[in-house]
Amino acid sequence: MRAITIEQLQQIELAVGIGENNFKMSRGSFDYKQKIHEKRRLVRISTEKLSDKSFILKFQDPKSKELHTVSVNKNESGRICVRVESDSRYNRFWLSFPANPSEHIYGCGETYSEFDLKGQKVRIFVAEHQNARRISKKIVKEKFLGKHPDKTLSFGKYESYYAQPTYVSSDRFYLHADINAYSEFDFRNLEKTILYTQEPPVFYIEAAESFPELSFKLSNLLGRQSTLPSWIYDGAILAIQEGTEKIDEKIAKAEKAGVKICGVWSQDWCGCRRTGFGYQVMWNWEWDKELYHNLDQKIIEWKEKGIRFLGYINPFIALEKGLYKIASEKGYCVKDKEGKDYLVTITTFPAAMVDFTNPEAYEWYKTLIKENMIGLGMGGWMADFGEYLPVDCVLHSGENPEFIHNRWPAIWAKLNKEAIAECGKENEIFFFTRAGHTGTIASSAMMWTGDQHVDWSVDDGLPSVIPATLSLAMSGYGIAHSDVGGYTTIMHMRRSKELLMRWEEMNVFSPLFRSHEGNQPVNDVQFDDDEELLAQLSLTSRMHVNLGDYIKACVQENADKALPVMRPLFYHYDEEKAYVEKTEYLLGSDILVAPVIKEGALSRKVYLPEDSWVHLFSGKEYTGGIYDIEAPIGKPPVFIRKASVSYEKLMKIAKV
Repeated sequence: MRAITIEQLQQIELAVGIGENNFKMSRGSFDYKQKIHEKRRLVRISTEKLSDKSFILKFQDPKSKELHTVSVNKNESGRICVRVESDSRYNRFWLSFPANPSEHIYGCGETYSEFDLKGQKVRIFVAEHQNARRISKKIVKEKFLGKHPDKTLSFGKYESYYAQPTYVSSDRFYLHADINAYSEFDFRNLEKTILYTQEPPVFYIEAAESFPELSFKLSNLLGRQSTLPSWIYDGAILAIQEGTEKIDEKIAKAEKAGVKICGVWSQDWCGCRRTGFGYQVMWNWEWDKELYHNLDQKIIEWKEKGIRFLGYINPFIALEKGLYKIASEKGYCVKDKEGKDYLVTITTFPAAMVDFTNPEAYEWYKTLIKENMIGLGMGGWMADFGEYLPVDCVLHSGENPEFIHNRWPAIWAKLNKEAIAECGKENEIFFFTRAGHTGTIASSAMMWTGDQHVDWSVDDGLPSVIPATLSLAMSGYGIAHSDVGGYTTIMHMRRSKELLMRWEEMNVFSPLFRSHEGNQPVNDVQFDDDEELLAQLSLTSRMHVNLGDYIKACVQENADKALPVMRPLFYHYDEEKAYVEKTEYLLGSDILVAPVIKEGALSRKVYLPEDSWVHLFSGKEYTGGIYDIEAPIGKPPVFIRKASVSYEKLMKIAKV
């Protein structure tokens, strides 16, 4: 069975119902329950053929005799539109159609412990991914203590920063639902796909002969990212905090060791707060002149030597500072049902959220970026969060927050994009986001995969960023990277030297090489803690520079044709094992990367698709198969496709 045909859609089944949601939000995680007051399984009573490419299915409630319709239309380009029309009193819809039992399913936004979603039920509701670990306290405790690092969490209530109602089948078709409310894509019945929505659904389905063609077709519907400033390919972006003096000190130390630096990222440019969770940003989006002396002049000085300064912002504002007073007095904050500013607890402290449905508040926040960040001379920033809009809040627009919650990350990304465009800085400045839904693809410049644990766990540590990146790629989002070394330190976790070095060597082969100190910098190994670490950073940063032209060309391909920079193996190789491989990836079409993802490992088994491959570090040639590849630190299993037009240049990546 290849693709899904318009004839197969004549077998659609439909049920409608009435239900009530109960969301409980805690630090961005949503405990979701619902009551289904009624569910009516409808009977198809007729199929009205309008043409070879369109028909209407008529369904009837056997008890009430109410009629419901599903229209199916295929346009000239081959895109199929499926639209459900029903009485407005219904707010629950179950639509199902036949599926290929042997197909593989990818996408639905960003998934970490799983890549192939066949056999899973996926919740489409953006949330704080890290809190998915609450699902199984026993597993979490065992993971933290290191007893079962490979054990995965239950997928049934899985949460993700980036949840999008889009999936791609190995049968080379995509399905995208034009919906915003909570939904579920259920692939557990191998012979049937069930799509559950809380608004009358509209689905788009389109097939292609190849995955590159399919990605391009999906981008025509959802959009794609543009290119990035050329300076980001010139080295590593180092996370350095706690003031200009600290930045100068660490830059000098890194440069002495031969590290290539293209940027410094200081998330605390606007101040800091120290909490039980760790070292955190003071969410007051103004330059903290006490912490960062002469920052405006230092930014110019650093830029002259090829080092951009990057900052941080999110949609919240700190209650302790002046910006909140302005926002509150002007009525710019999201409200609770009593008309007060809705205060949301983030880790250990409450904060207010600016209401982007208020045009004045939207423009005010955009002006903060334009004046306080771009005006200061920043080369970019992390545009954090986007997942936290409470579903019981009151918005300026009067819209139902249950229908706006998923859209919030896209609205946030659009605000950031507009700020850069209105300053005429599209080719100089970029930002990266972590939350997403439909609309994010066209507005966000780059994703980062979120706040991973500083460990080796498959759900939220180093290994998790590979399926996360690949699932984004198959959802239509083509440029992503991760924090080198991870971010989250809790309980017994500590970032080890080995983990940091392995993460660095993996992120060489990604669109952006950017480190993070983590939420507890004093408890985690940092890039400059000893000479060996500095030597490793020198090696990896220079390798990344050597890859610059290649990655830049891949980013251009993504902008032109929607080809993701990091791709699953099946994207170019139609082989059974390629469809289930989730710990390797292709960088463009010519480089295969198999990161070391287990602590203490000095080798790993690598699956190579049928082709001629050359090991980057030894020059040894391989054909397709499974091999045990030696992988000392600094030399991860990386292979160059021998037929690549850039073969000679790519084989020099490691010559630094």
